Amino acid sequence: MLRLGVIGYGYWGPNVARNFAMQPDCRVTIICDSDPAARARALIQYPAAQVVTDASAVVTSPEIDAVAIVTPVSTHHALARQTLKNGKHVFVEKPFTATSEQAEDLIELAERKKLVIMVDHTFLFTGAVRKMKELIDQGVLGRLYYYDSTRVNLGLFQHDVNVVWDLAPHDLSIMDHLIDLEPERVVATGQAHLNGFEDIAYITLYFPNCVTAHINVNWLSPVKVRTTLVGGERKMLVWNDLEPTEKVKVYDKGVELETKEGIYNLLVSYRSGDMWAPRIEQTEALQLETRYFLDCVSSGQEPFNDGRAGLRVVRMLEAIQKSLKRGGEPVPIGSSQQRTMNAVPEVFAPLD
Repeated sequence: MLRLGVIGYGYWGPNVARNFAMQPDCRVTIICDSDPAARARALIQYPAAQVVTDASAVVTSPEIDAVAIVTPVSTHHALARQTLKNGKHVFVEKPFTATSEQAEDLIELAERKKLVIMVDHTFLFTGAVRKMKELIDQGVLGRLYYYDSTRVNLGLFQHDVNVVWDLAPHDLSIMDHLIDLEPERVVATGQAHLNGFEDIAYITLYFPNCVTAHINVNWLSPVKVRTTLVGGERKMLVWNDLEPTEKVKVYDKGVELETKEGIYNLLVSYRSGDMWAPRIEQTEALQLETRYFLDCVSSGQEPFNDGRAGLRVVRMLEAIQKSLKRGGEPVPIGSSQQRTMNAVPEVFAPLD
């Protein structure tokens, strides 16, 4: 029986706690939050659990084996580091950390302590993304050409991060999982209209094999859109996360080039075939993810959404932020981008 502590019981914390509590080999033992209303809700939901205000009471408790950290990203490094130092496994909300150096520090510490870090990239466990991964790995789409995602809605405005750090980690983690290659450089533009943080952003990432990814994130859209297109040489697919039934559709459409009498006579051939919607499993993603975390802890298996996966996303976020500040200048992505340990970039508001 794994004994779990939860730090943060605001918006996402109750979902994390509920899904862990549903697992037969896990017990939610301690819940921490600074908000009295959140603590009151936790006591109602988990009357047998200890409810506290001080996070140190969770990370140092001998009564727990793992900690779920569901707090603002600016607090992730300090909380996860103390958790690992006290010999406990870590399940941490996205994005992993505020800087790549913080992520590297936690990865090194977890490896030294032989502990599991899992970053809560929940969308990787949805039936739609798992089906898309299956189709891509099986070569159904052929060589990939592009990844295009739109994630827009009216709000919810954050007070500590911009729209990139709030929404883009979803798409970056999905893209990283599906394409299985790291982009070389990024170009990003955006604008801050209301509270000093960018509320719209347009991101283009370039991969070494001619794959291009484009991501649009926006807090100022009059409608909610959650659509992703993945194009390949054989087939193309569309994922509409707001579609109630046929979330993923595969199109037998494409473009082929033929040459006759030299390179100056290129003939474009368009292929238009059938569309089909594969069956998508409906199990709640967070339920599968919490089950996977428990299995990784018990078996010692390294999760695919581990600290290194979180680090790759943070590196992309850092490069995107740098390109935004430079007015869309291309910025390389990689570990060569150095930051001071524990430094909080401009995108984050200081904590009170």
